[in-house]
Amino acid sequence: MSHPTSHPYIPNAGPEARAAMLAEIGAADVAEFYGDIPADLWLARPLDLPEPFADEQGLVRHVRGLLARNSDTTELLSFLGHGCYPHHVPAVCDEVNGRGEFLTAYAGEPYEDHGRFQALFEYVSMMAELLEMDVVNVPTYDGYQAAGTALRMAARYTGRSRVLVSGAVAADKLAKIRDYLAPDLEVVLAPVADSGELGEVTLDESFAALYLETPNVYGVVETKGRQLAEQAHAVGALLVVGTDPVSLGVLAPPSSYGADLVCGDIQSLGMHQQYGGGQAGFIASRDEERLVAEYPSRLFGIAPTAVEGEYGFGDVFYDRTSFALREEGKEWVGTAAALWGITAGVYLALMGPQGMRELGETVLARTRYAMTALAGAGAVVRHQEAIHFREFAIEVPDADALLAALLERGILGGVRLGPRELLVCVTERHAIADIDVLAAAVKDALATSGGTR
Repeated sequence: MSHPTSHPYIPNAGPEARAAMLAEIGAADVAEFYGDIPADLWLARPLDLPEPFADEQGLVRHVRGLLARNSDTTELLSFLGHGCYPHHVPAVCDEVNGRGEFLTAYAGEPYEDHGRFQALFEYVSMMAELLEMDVVNVPTYDGYQAAGTALRMAARYTGRSRVLVSGAVAADKLAKIRDYLAPDLEVVLAPVADSGELGEVTLDESFAALYLETPNVYGVVETKGRQLAEQAHAVGALLVVGTDPVSLGVLAPPSSYGADLVCGDIQSLGMHQQYGGGQAGFIASRDEERLVAEYPSRLFGIAPTAVEGEYGFGDVFYDRTSFALREEGKEWVGTAAALWGITAGVYLALMGPQGMRELGETVLARTRYAMTALAGAGAVVRHQEAIHFREFAIEVPDADALLAALLERGILGGVRLGPRELLVCVTERHAIADIDVLAAAVKDALATSGGTR
């Protein structure tokens, strides 16, 4: 595990420094740090890596060659969504989040991060207006994390240990929720009706919350929110709703039908599709002190200073966070994703209510157009009677074969949900002509493979 020479880019990587650090902690070798990992999981050979580059120019050339093997969703005609969406990113979003005082502000204080607190206050204020909620947190790592944390908040608030979760949730999101709530909270899965919406649910006083997602994993907009809220509240449970804020220019906010906690991801608000980055989660609630006390993450507010007419921005109710309580905190909160909160704030300020409404109307219309076009191309479109926002599922004889055929034409046709099922995503970035190209390619591929059955 030891190396005879220093690493040019890693401080204290030389053999003398490594030996001194090992001696300080009483370890004979770095391998002792990994002693808990079962032996059969160890790689019993060196990594298959090229010889070290002696010059920076050679390293740059090598890395550029690796990157050139990627094709991103702006180079191909892409209909990929499923949690990371191809919405248009206005140039001002990249311009602002690339500014040094924001981009390099890792976790400092106001005297280092010029304007960061105010920028985040503006973000949470606009999100609160969009969501019609009183309190919005500084972003968590992603929407999956936000869902898990919101459900834990509900469990602490109610003192209960079971949650009922809609079955119309992405498999990887459900896995994250289960993992984050284990081992002390039980996740019970609720059925999905043939319509694509949540089916009949049974709740009792052992449940802390009902988790509903809209639009759900199939892009279906749930229409029974008020009924579900009443069911949850009748047994003393909370209604937790996962949603995408980009849809709220045209869809009613969950607070309007009784949601107690609302959560989701803000990637659609000014963030590019990335290789694992560009995600950030939000949680929102009413301004009830006992509920707000359960937020583990930071909350920013505004307050007058000693100078008349001057205001400052900073933490609210700080003593409930793990930053203040350390090991006694309700949950651990790291550095989160404040930069993306600032980016989303720029996006919301640019769009305004009218822009968000026009965006939502465009996405609704183009989603329905694509559903009709693919049905005409021979695919079986699922849940056709339901309202869809941005995504819908289709059934074909062989999902992998169709995706491969489309890729040969330079089209990323969707995300595979099963052997015969694909999830297709349409946003304002897709022109009608783009959808027609997809439909024609699907029709040709299905005809070549023998039809839809």
